[in-house]
Amino acid sequence: MNSSVDNKDDKAADTVKPSHHETVGPTEFYDPIIRTELKKAAVWIGAIILVVGIIFLAQPILLIVGGLVLAAMLDGGTRLLARILPWHRGILLTIVILSVTAFMAWAIIYAGSALVEQAISLKSTVINQLQRLVIMADEAGLAIETIDIEQIGRQIFSSVGRVTAAVSSVIGGLASVAIMLVLAIFIAAEPRMYERGVAWMLPLSEREQFYGNMEKIGYTLRRLMAGRLLGMAIEGFGTWILLWIGGVPLAALLGILTGLLAFLPNIGAIISGVLIILVGFSGGIETGLFALGVYIFVQFIDGYIIVPMIAKRAVDLAPALVLGAQILFGTLFGIIGLALADPIIAMIKVALESHSERVRNRGKISEKEQI
Repeated sequence: MNSSVDNKDDKAADTVKPSHHETVGPTEFYDPIIRTELKKAAVWIGAIILVVGIIFLAQPILLIVGGLVLAAMLDGGTRLLARILPWHRGILLTIVILSVTAFMAWAIIYAGSALVEQAISLKSTVINQLQRLVIMADEAGLAIETIDIEQIGRQIFSSVGRVTAAVSSVIGGLASVAIMLVLAIFIAAEPRMYERGVAWMLPLSEREQFYGNMEKIGYTLRRLMAGRLLGMAIEGFGTWILLWIGGVPLAALLGILTGLLAFLPNIGAIISGVLIILVGFSGGIETGLFALGVYIFVQFIDGYIIVPMIAKRAVDLAPALVLGAQILFGTLFGIIGLALADPIIAMIKVALESHSERVRNRGKISEKEQI
């Protein structure tokens, strides 16, 4: 009898409603106010973790981004071959990799010795031209002392020394380049597998949007890198041939440097232009004017034909935005950041445009529902 009474008391206690003076505890996350505050806190914590991660993991993050960019280039070459050869994707990707490797080996073996000799004479040529410019300025009435000549020379080649040191560090860091190449090959071989792996970690409602963004980013990178490679080839080979026809010294080296520096928009064109003009005027006024004309012609072809035809159709980046990103990324992350500034900005722009389009579509749907 007592047990039945106790059971009734326990049931009554279970059905007792809480007092109106009691509030929701901090562990009861179903409360909308607490859930909202937790979301806000998670955003701030995530932003702090992101900033700290970028600071301490900048180098590996850039290597991963570099691998993605190289993968887009390999994927673009594979897709281009697929239009001609109806073979398996793995075979086409192997052909692209072997072709790039063979070209690099040919450039090092057959053109390496001649380029080394020209690179040695490039420094003396530039120094002599700077001295001639100072003498001409002094004859024109500008008060430039002799000591200023040496100071200018030291400053110029101090900067050149930093550039060559950066290039040497890249050449010496073959492990980083190898990592990017390995990442690029794996990603280009099975891009869908890695997309599905990343999408699996996202909510179901966000996966369709993620796949759409990845498709747009991949298309943008392929077009951007195709325009970049085509511009590098045309600028490098065209500069080489035209300077050789005009009898400009160091034509082969200047052509290769122009082609390589074309990978860096804005900054690369400025550096290659200074080198071409200085070396050109070392052969005389007529040769210098011819070199100046070649530089203007090649830059006109690249800036007004190649880039608008290929790159700007995929992503139209403002030159000031690209230059600012190059300065920022180059200062923070060095030569790798400078080289990857343009693709990173392009990917960010595509993601932001996709998000803006999604928000705009949601607004249109809500307006229709209200009507």
